[in-house]
Amino acid sequence: MSSLAKELSAAAGAAFEGMGLEARFGEVRRSDKPELADFQCNGAMAAAKAAGKNPREIAGEIAAKLKAHALVLSAEVAGPGFINLRVSDAALSARAEGVRGDAMAGGEKAGDAQVTVIDFGGANVAKPMHVGHLRSAVIGDTLQRICRFAGDTVISDVHLGDWGLQMGHLVTELEDEQPGLVYFDAAYTGPYPKEPPVTIEDLGRLYPQASNKAKADEARNERSQKAVAEMQAGRAGYRALLRHFIDVSVEELKKDYGFLNVSFDLWKGESDVDHLIPGLVERFKQAGLAEESDGAWIVRVAKDSDKKEMPPVMLVNSRGGTGYHTTDLATIEDRMENLTPTPERMLYVVDQRQALHFEQVYRAAGMLGLIAEDRLEHIGFGTVNGPDGKPFKTREGGVLRLADLNTMALEEAFRKIEAAGKLPEDMGEEERFDVAKKVAVAALRFSDLMNTRTTNYVFDLDRFTSFEGKTGPYLMYAAVRIKSVLRKAAEAGHVPGEVAVTEDAERALVLQLDGFGAAVLGAREKRMPHILCEHLYNLAQAFSSFYAALPIAAETDGAKRVTRLALADAVRHQLETGLDLLGITVPERM
Repeated sequence: MSSLAKELSAAAGAAFEGMGLEARFGEVRRSDKPELADFQCNGAMAAAKAAGKNPREIAGEIAAKLKAHALVLSAEVAGPGFINLRVSDAALSARAEGVRGDAMAGGEKAGDAQVTVIDFGGANVAKPMHVGHLRSAVIGDTLQRICRFAGDTVISDVHLGDWGLQMGHLVTELEDEQPGLVYFDAAYTGPYPKEPPVTIEDLGRLYPQASNKAKADEARNERSQKAVAEMQAGRAGYRALLRHFIDVSVEELKKDYGFLNVSFDLWKGESDVDHLIPGLVERFKQAGLAEESDGAWIVRVAKDSDKKEMPPVMLVNSRGGTGYHTTDLATIEDRMENLTPTPERMLYVVDQRQALHFEQVYRAAGMLGLIAEDRLEHIGFGTVNGPDGKPFKTREGGVLRLADLNTMALEEAFRKIEAAGKLPEDMGEEERFDVAKKVAVAALRFSDLMNTRTTNYVFDLDRFTSFEGKTGPYLMYAAVRIKSVLRKAAEAGHVPGEVAVTEDAERALVLQLDGFGAAVLGAREKRMPHILCEHLYNLAQAFSSFYAALPIAAETDGAKRVTRLALADAVRHQLETGLDLLGITVPERM
């Protein structure tokens, strides 16, 4: 459904066009001075410059036309040519009714919906995820939720790191521990056991053991490299082990991602496109894009317009191996040829420090015609830092595992809930755990998403789990409180009815509700979830002011009471809808 701001913009745009000027000058937005106006249009100054006319004269003509619009209560010219608009109580009442009854809670579909692949997560097989994986998971999952909500067809892919030296380390270390396994018999052709010979704990132990040995012994490292080469060449036993490693790892990864409400459509990895690489390399050669350099095959992707050095893409190294450049290109080819519907855009939610890598890959993909270069986007993000401003570490100086972070957040959520007395006495253990988990997830996801994606932020679990301030638990509790108000009102026989806005606090609340659609579309267009976070926080603040200024269920005037209950219900609906887009689930009670 269309917002008041959008309808007013359309009306102002038509008025500018009626004067022979461009419709874009009619953009209307919330007023910087709400005490003077609800909305403002500043286009008269730019229009006057383009037309060589007096801005106040143009603004006056536009304001005169807008006064006749059904939504507009008043349209006044201020300053050098600002147009201040106030909308009628009837328009605000209708808008509140619309939000409350709308499945999208006042949200809007994008006009340029696309088939979009979102590549995020990027976990590595056999390696436990750490705090550095939090941002990709949370930002990527939120973007897939927002894009789907706005009408995009989204296909999400975890893109596992399962094809490299770490696989060779695992194979060789397992062989040292259990040399009798059939996987190491080169003459054996199968079938191989269905049950994996390792657990996730084994993988977590085997890899660092092998890695440490390889760092101290070049022969040990070469043995792992040989195992990788044989695996990539198709050695059946090693491929069977790889499948086991992946299956065991994915089962564990789903637990950590599941705690955070993060999901993927595809659990594919680099190994899934290995069979495409020979043909892909040949295509680059046949197109005259690949050249031999010191025994390697490279693709030069530098442009005359580059201000910094742009290294070539390494298709095949001098040892005949391939790396991330090639597997990423093969993955693009795989998606374009095998996904239905065919992707129109791909978003890569990966650390900002990988920007050069993706620029190289995107250029090479465009040169070969896999997909247009401008259809590939790197959604970079900053780091999660400790109080010292450096990437977050444990007290011992190690990297904090994501599973441990999830546990810490859950324990802190329990402490905060108990300290605040947020749980009813009749709540059982299962429900108490469910609420604490929801609070923990709200804390972790919102604390990340509320920051501008491209910036770093300092991790502070004590602050993030607080029910006060700009936090996920605060927003969650705001929604729960509204549910409580509505539930108690219903028990007293009072239910929401038709909205008839009359009070300033009611007007301010509806105007805040009106901004939801723009916030969602802005977050989608700019790939910046913090825009939606800001809207939801401001909505919760607006409701708090409304709640403090006016009685709701206790109002004795029946018409006013049903209006305020309906407004509370509209806010609840939009808060829950918006929080769900952030991956935050609101409990029924606290």
